[in-house]
Amino acid sequence: MSSDFERDTDESLLARYRRGERAVFRELVRRHQRGLFNFALRHVHAPSTAEDIVQEVFVRVVQNADGFKEEARFATWAYTIARNLCIDHLRKRVHRRHASLDASSGPESGDPPLVERVADRAGAAADRSAIGKQLGAHIAAAVAELPEDQREVFLLRHLGELAFKEIAEVVGTNENTVKSRMRYALERLQRALSEYEDYARSTK
Repeated sequence: MSSDFERDTDESLLARYRRGERAVFRELVRRHQRGLFNFALRHVHAPSTAEDIVQEVFVRVVQNADGFKEEARFATWAYTIARNLCIDHLRKRVHRRHASLDASSGPESGDPPLVERVADRAGAAADRSAIGKQLGAHIAAAVAELPEDQREVFLLRHLGELAFKEIAEVVGTNENTVKSRMRYALERLQRALSEYEDYARSTK
């Protein structure tokens, strides 16, 4: 089915849905379900809760489809909804669980853990070697220790694959602030990578 919509943008699909083509909504779900799930999971640390949040995102999309501004981007809108739902959930939760970002997304997601994706982007070997896992652990620790605002921007960029301008819209700040937060986050990750390299050399 997805091949039928390869030339359609998210926004054109939503427009078709608003005109009564209900079947196209499945394509929007297919495109964004996994990314939204991983984004929510990194906030709430519970797969079942993340799944509930993703379902609620699409429920709200359906409920508010007629109010979607045509000049906006669907992904920005969807991740804004997801972010707000995550914040609401965390505010209601009395005891926050500090699950490691190294935890797997679970068999439902079909995605590798975040640390493996970060390691790939950092130039680490894509194999499952012990060295790659050690590097991933160092980077995961650095990501887990990021200030919340920096971690949020990092996740939106690498999991949501949003542009800086779009991230600014999601978090409610300006683009320069988003870029600054991303720069600080990457600097922390770079330090973690350097520490790992120093450690690896010292153990040879």
